Amino acid sequence: MNETTPPTADNSFGSRVRSAVFWRSGTQILSQVVAWGATLAVIRILNPEDYGIFAMTQVVLVFLSFLNGYGLVSSIIQAEKVEPIQIRQAFGMLLLLNGGIALLQLILASFAAEYYRQPIVADLLRVQALIFLATPFMALPEALMIRDLEFKKPAIINLISAVVGAITALYCAYNGYGVWTLVYAPLAIFWSRGICLVIAVKFYILPTFNFKGARSMFGFGATLLASHLFWTIQSQSDIFIAGRYLDPHDLGLYAEALFLTTIFAAKFVPPLNEVAFPAYSRLQSDPRALAWSFLKAIRLIMLISCPLYLGMAVTAYPLVETLFGTKWIEMSPFVAILALAMPVMTLQILFTPANNALGRPQITARTNMFGAILMPLTFLIGIQYGVYGLAWSWVIAFPLLTIFTFSQSNRYIGITAGDIGKAVWPGVSASVAMAAIVYLADHLLPEMVVYTRLAILVVTGGLAYVGLLYILAKPTLLEVVGLIVRRKPPEPSPAELRSETV
Repeated sequence: MNETTPPTADNSFGSRVRSAVFWRSGTQILSQVVAWGATLAVIRILNPEDYGIFAMTQVVLVFLSFLNGYGLVSSIIQAEKVEPIQIRQAFGMLLLLNGGIALLQLILASFAAEYYRQPIVADLLRVQALIFLATPFMALPEALMIRDLEFKKPAIINLISAVVGAITALYCAYNGYGVWTLVYAPLAIFWSRGICLVIAVKFYILPTFNFKGARSMFGFGATLLASHLFWTIQSQSDIFIAGRYLDPHDLGLYAEALFLTTIFAAKFVPPLNEVAFPAYSRLQSDPRALAWSFLKAIRLIMLISCPLYLGMAVTAYPLVETLFGTKWIEMSPFVAILALAMPVMTLQILFTPANNALGRPQITARTNMFGAILMPLTFLIGIQYGVYGLAWSWVIAFPLLTIFTFSQSNRYIGITAGDIGKAVWPGVSASVAMAAIVYLADHLLPEMVVYTRLAILVVTGGLAYVGLLYILAKPTLLEVVGLIVRRKPPEPSPAELRSETV
């Protein structure tokens, strides 16, 4: 970017965005702490085989969920004005779609069980169909609040549903429900969230099944529907392929390694993207402001993603033993490998809200279509070398997908490869050096209790990262500190902006 001054923004709008980020990300962190606490307790009770079988059902569940109508919800958020009739039409379509999906999953359950050679998969899928019936009562009420950047109520509701899910999971695990624990807990989360959202929004409206005049809304939703289909193929093809090649034990190890390494990219970045989408939508008439905001988001998020994942890669063994217990230690190498791909994955998914906010969901659809071809092919090749080959497939494929995504998006967002490089450099450079220091420290430490070892490595990495940021990217570090203490930073000079603004 060539501008030497940051774009001006409406103070009220900026305050709303900051408030939205605070509530969405803040409560997301708290919700995840609750969920992870329960998850880690459950993991120590259940076995890898349980998670392997559950992963098989998730392929079907996630694949069918691309039809659940969230694209219609996105069209409501993106539109400048929404009439009451459009809300009723969207509600009617959501009811039809999700009722049909639930019925389709009941039909497909036995076929999935036959494909995976696991009869219990059919029973699990039949119960999981209830999740789709809750979707209309979650998606639309939350969209109406997100449209106005009202994230406080849904954030609190997410926290409530996380607590409900955690209690359900712990009860089922401790009472010997086995793999069914992994089914009942999400059901509790979905239905408690839907009920609370309906009450909070006072969403007491009648659906309409007369869709006259809804062409534009469905057109936008259909484009995102295709995009979601491609994303589903891209993200679920590894388990779909591996389910035929690996036994449930190995599949469970791989699936939980993937769960651990995608925590930040899959749990924290999407909520931030939910805030970014309506925020970018309001800036679509000011390309310079949108590009500046987009690159700033990349810079700040990569400051978190890079040290988290590179640190995870060099501490995989003590991390897994500490969090999961000794019976999961076999998944440590997979964690170390997969963590290397996740900073690139984080960067790639940051493009989605910007493209959709610009009214170009077809770009997201094209990149997801490319991923739907690239990832399965890579997984098919990788699985020939076993579960290790499957893990390395992520490291090979995601840089290629990110390059393609950038090539499709850069001219519309108004950025260059140099801009992206400047945005990611502080996080990448400091994190690589930090990972080297932690790796060396791990090999110099004597034998000790694993919890102590992990604590020492984490503290060493944290101190090293902050120190390296101070040396390599001091203005960026001060920017982060300013955001944390919520003090308004001094206006930068043009020279500073030329060197630091991306």
